[in-house]
Parts: sequence; C-alpha cells; structure tokens
Amino acid sequence: MYAIVDVETTGGRPETSKIIEIAIVIHDGKQIVRQFSSLVNPQCRIPYFISQFTGISDDMVANAPQFHEIAREIIEITENTVFVAHNVQFDYGCVRAEYSSLGYNYQRKTLCTVRMSRSAFPGLPSYSLGKLCNSLNIQLKNRHRALGDADATALLFTKIVAQDPELVTVFAEIKKKTLPPLLNEEIYAKIPDKVTGVYYFHNSEGQVIYIGKSKNIKKRVAQHFAARDKKKSIRMLHQIADITYESTGSELVALLLESDEIKKVRPIFNRAQKRIKAIPYYGIYQRLDETGYVELYIDRLKDDTEPITTADNMLAAKNILERAIEKYNLCHSKCNIHNGSGPCFNYQIHKCKGACVAVEPVETYNVRAIAAIDSFSFSNEGFFIIDQGRHKTEKSVVHIDRGIYKGFGFIDINYSSMSQDELNACIKKYSHNRDIQTILRLYVKKGVRKIAIRYEDETPNDITQSYNASLF
Repeated sequence: MYAIVDVETTGGRPETSKIIEIAIVIHDGKQIVRQFSSLVNPQCRIPYFISQFTGISDDMVANAPQFHEIAREIIEITENTVFVAHNVQFDYGCVRAEYSSLGYNYQRKTLCTVRMSRSAFPGLPSYSLGKLCNSLNIQLKNRHRALGDADATALLFTKIVAQDPELVTVFAEIKKKTLPPLLNEEIYAKIPDKVTGVYYFHNSEGQVIYIGKSKNIKKRVAQHFAARDKKKSIRMLHQIADITYESTGSELVALLLESDEIKKVRPIFNRAQKRIKAIPYYGIYQRLDETGYVELYIDRLKDDTEPITTADNMLAAKNILERAIEKYNLCHSKCNIHNGSGPCFNYQIHKCKGACVAVEPVETYNVRAIAAIDSFSFSNEGFFIIDQGRHKTEKSVVHIDRGIYKGFGFIDINYSSMSQDELNACIKKYSHNRDIQTILRLYVKKGVRKIAIRYEDETPNDITQSYNASLF
C-alpha cells in the first residue's frame, strides 16, 4: 500500500516550517482506496505570500486542529505503507519535523514521483507537478491545496505504474541498497543519533579500512553511503561489513583522536594524516634589543630555546614572518628582514611607524609586536581545555603544556574539584605532531578556548580558573 502525501506549509524548509494543511491518499498500486485531508492550525501567523500562493489564510486555520490532535490518525492511516510524494524529501521532512517536535520518531519507506517520472517519461520539458500534469493530460484541481495536489500525484502514480510496472520495485530496491551490501541493517540502526566522536569502518575480516570523525556520527555515516559518484567511495562501500565508534562528546577530542588513530592504524581508504609530518627545522623567536624593542627573528631550532612558532624550512618561516609584518604593521629592522643601518624599507613607504629609527615609542610598537606573537601560537602557556563530555556529568579535558599537546581524558564533574592534579590524572598521553599542532592552533584561533583552566609555568600548582562556571 502507498500513502500519497502532500502538505502545505508556512515556508520552504522542513526544519523551520509548520504544516497548515495535509492530505493523504491511500493507493493500492492500481487505484485510490481512501482519502484524508485536514487544515492544521500552525500556532503562528501564515506569511502573506503563502496565503497568496495557497489561498489558506489565518482565519481559515484558526479553528482547525493542531498537528498533535491529528497525529495519531496520520500514524494509523500511513502504517505499513510507503510514503509517496512529489519531491518526497520536502513533504516527508515536514511531517517528520512535526512529529519530532512532539518527541516521536516518524519513519516510513519513501518514494519520489519526481524521480520515478523522469524514468517513466523521459524527455519532458519539466517535471514540476503542474507542468507534468499538463504533459500527461492529468486533471489538476485546486492547485497548491493539499488534497488537490495529492489527488493529482495519485493519478500520476497510477500512470507511472501503468507505464512501467517494475519501476516501483526498482526504486524500492534502490532505497534498500543505500546500505553497503555486506553491512547488516541492524548494525547501522544501533548507531545512536547525534553522537560526537570517531567512527571506524571494518571489512569482513575485521580490519579497519576507514576512520572518520563527526559531530553526528550516524548522519555522517549515512552521507558516506549516499556518496556513490566516485570510484574510491564505491570500492570502500563494497568492503564495509561492520561499523564501530567511540564517543568523545567534544569535537576537538574527536579531531585529536581521529588524527592519532589514522597514523596508528593507517587505514587503506584514509589518505590525509597518514604520514607523520617531519619535525620542523626552523623557528621564529623573540628577544628584546638593547633599546627595549621586541625583535622577531628566524633561526634553526635549538634544544635550549622555545620558539613562538615553527616551520619546516626557511622559506616557510619567512612567509609566516612576512604575513605578521604586514598584518601588524611591524618594522623590517625589528624583524631582522632589513639588516642595514638606517630606516627600513617599510618606513620609506610609510608602512613602518619608525621603530627602526627610534621615532615610534617602544611601548606602542611592542603592543603590536606582542599581538603578533600571541597570534602565532600558545607556546608559552600551560592550560587545560575543558569541553563537553560523553554524558551530562562528565567533561573532556585536553592538556597543552608550553605549546606541546600532552593528551586528553575525561573527568566526572560530580566528584572533582577540577584541581591540576585531578586534571593531570585523567589525561591519557598522546603524541604531539604537526597535524595535532595545526588542529589545536585552528581551534584556538576560533576563540573557542574561552573554557580553559590555565596555569603559569613558574607556579604549576597555582591554577587560574577562567572557565565559564555555569557549564560545570
């Protein structure tokens, strides 16, 4: 049995629109056997252009039932049916959104008469419902009203079945094949919704063939299954026999864990982050000159000094420094780009304010120089990043010590005072590398590190708490 559905709504997006009218036409594959339609009170004003488009006004829905009042009837009418609509993604999405707002997960198999019409009647000028009905001599009454459009879609569905009786079966098979052929449907069904973490695709021998991360693992996995336009995707899908995952709660922890796992496991379908990037050879350093100006300079990495940032080679380091000079209006002489005496080149073109010839005061120049240093990295800080955990009574903890990633862990906030010793104790050690450094730097530059517990290097047991206490 097929439930052919049409909805009229307050807008064009299922997640933000409210249904103002719904019609359901039950079709047995040959003919219509039942109809249902109702206006729906959306409990909000209907936009003017929607009223003009559909003819449905606020007055018309004022005494209509709210969706929750007809929700049970719709479930009963559509039970054990396939949900059919012209552009089914929209109508099905609107109905699911209404049920979701009631705390109910509405699920039906779906078919789209737009896609089926393209196969049954190729070469038509348009596959919109109105123009399709004109092309196929289908009488369309009450256009843009739910029952009128649903009746027309039902007549279209009858013509599709008459044109190619196997087409419905073919499209139903396409739906089934959205899961990889070796994967049991129960495995996918057991992945919970809206879980942040790292997921693993395994082949039939149990080997991990792909590792990924997502803020919504189930949704991301479904996107993999829908991506069948590349040879690599198709090859991978045909090997997936199992899926496992590890919840992290925090997207940052998911990124860090994914990067580490890819390097350890080296799955055949992961290209990025497999190679552990070479240890950088150059660093950008800071010092004070004899007159008190902050100087920046490039040098090879040394064991006894800590750079403010690093680079793989001299050219990369120069590029980093040049960008800082441009952004923060720094002096070439004070960045060791101009080594001669006298004014630097930037001073001659009025981009330098005169630190090179002692015209700009030390204090004002150093403010910009320190801002540039802060933008490079967080190498002089020791801190813990506190983020969401895997459940409500837990927080994730990421430890950074003088720019080096030490690892992450989880802590129960019900039994913790969030002291440095407790935070250190929960940390599982992980390796620092260039990919990890990039992940952390991008995270910090987003300004997300507002929830952090910092400590000074000189007094590591004296923690300054700067997190938002309302989160704990």
